[in-house]
Amino acid sequence: MPDDIVAIRAFSDEIEADMALQLLEGGGVRGFVFKDDAGGMEPHLQRTSGVRLIVNRAEAERALEILQSLDI
Repeated sequence: MPDDIVAIRAFSDEIEADMALQLLEGGGVRGFVFKDDAGGMEPHLQRTSGVRLIVNRAEAERALEILQSLDI
């Protein structure tokens, strides 16, 4: 992972991660969801390896504040 991005939270499935990402984007923080599930062919891998929410390192603190304020 490049030095300018950081995983701020891991989720057990893509739906939870996408919902958190939408909340962040609503708060002005851009990011993306990273998952290794063989291109969607092996969705059960999301439970074992997790689905990570990735943001710019410069916005990580703000992103965590948003998620914590919403109790996520």
